[in-house]
Amino acid sequence: MLYEGIINRTINYIEEHLHESLMMDDIAEQAGFSKFHFHRIFRTAVGMSITEYIRMRRLANASTALLYTDERILDIAFYYHFESQEAFTRAFKKYYHLPPGQYRRLMSGMLKNKEESNMEKQVKGWFLSGSDPFNYEMGVDHKIVHQGKASGYLKSKTVLDDTNFATMMQQFKANRFLGKRIRLSCFLKTKDVKAFSSMWMRVDNAYGDVLQFDNMSNRPITGDMNWNQYSIVLDVPADSSIIAFGIILSGQGHVWVDQFTFEEVDKNVETTHLEMQSELLDEPINLSFDEDI
Repeated sequence: MLYEGIINRTINYIEEHLHESLMMDDIAEQAGFSKFHFHRIFRTAVGMSITEYIRMRRLANASTALLYTDERILDIAFYYHFESQEAFTRAFKKYYHLPPGQYRRLMSGMLKNKEESNMEKQVKGWFLSGSDPFNYEMGVDHKIVHQGKASGYLKSKTVLDDTNFATMMQQFKANRFLGKRIRLSCFLKTKDVKAFSSMWMRVDNAYGDVLQFDNMSNRPITGDMNWNQYSIVLDVPADSSIIAFGIILSGQGHVWVDQFTFEEVDKNVETTHLEMQSELLDEPINLSFDEDI
C-alpha cells in the first residue's frame, strides 16, 4: 500500500492522543500533507474518515472502561472528549445498539459467566496450527478491542525459543475471487513479541501448489506495537482452489487482531507476493554424499 507507513504513523499518533483534543489540521500536519489531501488518503486506506475513526476508537475504549472499571459514565464521556453524557449516549448507542448503562449491566454479566465456564478459547471459524500449537493459546479478548465488542488473540504459553511458532487461521474456497486481485487488511496490536508476528495469506490450487503467498517476512512486527492497519495484496489465478489466511506468532509474545476485511482491488495496485524458492532440479544429485558443499 503506497501510504502504509504514513497511515500507520498517523494511527499510532491517534492512539496515543485519544483522550486529548485531536484536530484534523494537527493530524494532517503531523503526516506531512494538506488537510484535504490527507483526508482522501486516510479514507481510501482505512475505509472511513479520520473523524469517524477517532470516534470509533474512543467508543471502543469507552466500552472497555464500562466493562472493566467503576468509572461513572459521565467521567468516561468527558475523558474521551464527548461534550455531554447525552452526546456520548447517542454515539455509543449508534455503534453498540445499547445505551452505555444497559451495555455495562448486560455485557458484564455475560462476560462473567463466560469466564467462569472457561469458554473463551474456542473461536468460531478459526483453528490453531503451526510447528507447536500446544505451546500457544488463541481466544477472544473483550478488554483489548480495536472496534466492536471483541478482538482475537494469539499468545505464547510455554514457548522456549524462536524456533516455535503458531498461527491462528482459517481457509475458504477461492471461487468468489477467481481471476481477481484482492487485498486482505486487518488491525494488529502486539506486546512482548521477541521474534516476530505478522498477518499472512496463501492461495493454493487443487493440487496443493502454492500460487501466491505473503507472510510479511520483509516487514515483520516485533516488540510492543499499538493498533495499526496492515495489508496484503495477492492475485487469485483462474486455477486457484483455496485461500488461507491468519496471523502468525513466532517465539514468545502476544498479538491481538481485529477487523479482517477482503476487497477486490485494481490491477494497478501492486501485489505483495513473495517469490518462493521451489525450482526443481533436472535430476537428483549427490546421492552418495561424497560431493563437497
